[in-house]
Amino acid sequence: MWGEIIEPPVKATTEQRNKISLNPCSSPCEIREQDKPKKKRLQRVLRVHQTALTLCVKALVETVAISGYSVKSQQIGEAELTLDQRSEELLQQYNNRPLVFLEKYHNCLKPEHLAAFAHVASDPRTQYYSNVIQRRATGCPNKTKVKNHRYAALRALQKDGDYFSDEQMRRREPLLYEQYIGQYLTDEEVLERSQEAMQEGAPEGSGGLAHLLLNSYQERLIQNQMQVEQEREDGALEEHEEEEEAQEKEWEPTAEEKALLRGEFISQMHQRFLDGKDKDFNYREVDENPDYDNLDIVSRDAEDKYFDEDDSEEEEEENDAEEAMTE
Repeated sequence: MWGEIIEPPVKATTEQRNKISLNPCSSPCEIREQDKPKKKRLQRVLRVHQTALTLCVKALVETVAISGYSVKSQQIGEAELTLDQRSEELLQQYNNRPLVFLEKYHNCLKPEHLAAFAHVASDPRTQYYSNVIQRRATGCPNKTKVKNHRYAALRALQKDGDYFSDEQMRRREPLLYEQYIGQYLTDEEVLERSQEAMQEGAPEGSGGLAHLLLNSYQERLIQNQMQVEQEREDGALEEHEEEEEAQEKEWEPTAEEKALLRGEFISQMHQRFLDGKDKDFNYREVDENPDYDNLDIVSRDAEDKYFDEDDSEEEEEENDAEEAMTE
């Protein structure tokens, strides 16, 4: 409008111009230029991570490859896989099914191998086997779980198979068997035991003579082992103890007493198994096997009797002490 005063435009100062030029939203080109160092750092981190993962998987595969585990089913007569072939097969298994790989080979893995399963870390199976591997590495297994597993395995072996048959227990502990059972057997019972041992150990379709020779060889091994253990035990006895033992051999137990001796022998063999003293038994397959977690093969009363054994003994001692005080 005529007569209206129009103020002249104000020029921006140098400080204001600098602020505008430094504004991060001022230019897309400037944004890209500023993000380039960050992008490069991120790429370097990813490369380092990928390299570390590759090395971890390589170490994982090499560890299993040299462990002796069977990695592939083979036909009879087929040539054994070379170390490179085993490694190639294992790498393929890991890439295709990492959880199955972890479940199958976890017994020979170490904590430093667990990074290879970070991409499946949310799976409960990964968490379970990771804990198993960590506990094994620190030497602190879950004692309660181990006892549960061994007791479940004991009941399963009693139900199926011949692990706790007289002949198998005699082979594991010949001297103990002789002390509790063998020395009191009649001639007929010894003959019957020999026949049962031959039938029990006979491979299907084996020749009679070959099996007889094998059985005789096993019997000699048992007798030799029993003699060594007997000599070791005799060397630790005093003269009067040896005389007492000679007198005890003249004692002939009744049928009821024989049954008690057999029960005591079996009880000791069961306890040896639970304590991990059977030298040729692979306890790792039991102690770390999740299949034994939910086995419904024992009654609650039997479990309570086994796990509360120590507590009941303490209670009996306390009761005896109280009775003695009242008297």
